[in-house]
Amino acid sequence: MGSDACMGLLIPFMGTTAGSACVFFMKRELGAKVQRALTGFASGVMVAASIWSLIIPAMEQSEPMGKLSFLPAAVGFWCGILFLLLLDSVIPHLHMYAEKAEGPKSKLKRTTMMVLAVTLHNIPEGMAVGVVYAGLRSGSAMITAGGALALALGIAIQNFPEGAIISMPLHAEGVSKAKAFFYGTLSGAVEPVGALLTIIAAGLVVPAMPYLLSFAAGAMMYVVVEELIPEMSTGEHSNVGVIMFSLGFTLMMALDVALG
Repeated sequence: MGSDACMGLLIPFMGTTAGSACVFFMKRELGAKVQRALTGFASGVMVAASIWSLIIPAMEQSEPMGKLSFLPAAVGFWCGILFLLLLDSVIPHLHMYAEKAEGPKSKLKRTTMMVLAVTLHNIPEGMAVGVVYAGLRSGSAMITAGGALALALGIAIQNFPEGAIISMPLHAEGVSKAKAFFYGTLSGAVEPVGALLTIIAAGLVVPAMPYLLSFAAGAMMYVVVEELIPEMSTGEHSNVGVIMFSLGFTLMMALDVALG
């Protein structure tokens, strides 16, 4: 695997790590309004990345199918949705602002289940980066080096607030700063691992690339609709989340088009 691909896999993880480090420099927990704004921004980035970096390339690669070129993208998208639905139901986790954990009953600590919730939605992000770089390596997915870098940068940008959103509430609940930073960083470690596994798998099944691209898009959209949008809309001033969603969407769209 080339140095460009290695760097591309690590960029999103570095975003999470940098965000988690905020626990050392900020004295107070992020306010609810700030957390909604950051969650909205992350949602916008993920939606735009799903469309421009994943679904559109999937359909472009399927152009020989003519009017049915949407089919691999649709099938892959639904597989991604169902995959995250399965993970959501078998992994105990606790979303921000929620009092009751989701998934099977568990005796895990509240802080552990909060980390699992973030880890859960980092899985599709890692897969997205992995499949795009796999497509770039194969040379058959109509993906440019700039487009792959745009996706990695976009996810890194939205990972920064995610790292802060997980580490700072953990510290507020009594976890030491060092442990809160570790847990925040750990939640993002699944991304490069998932990306690497996806690159290996995609390299073996290059003809399935349109399905894999849209699979990652479906998984990311599940996270946005099931978790992030409800969180950004909780309580008063939810319009802040909408504005930040639009900003994140615009930034990711611009990155993909400008670098792609």
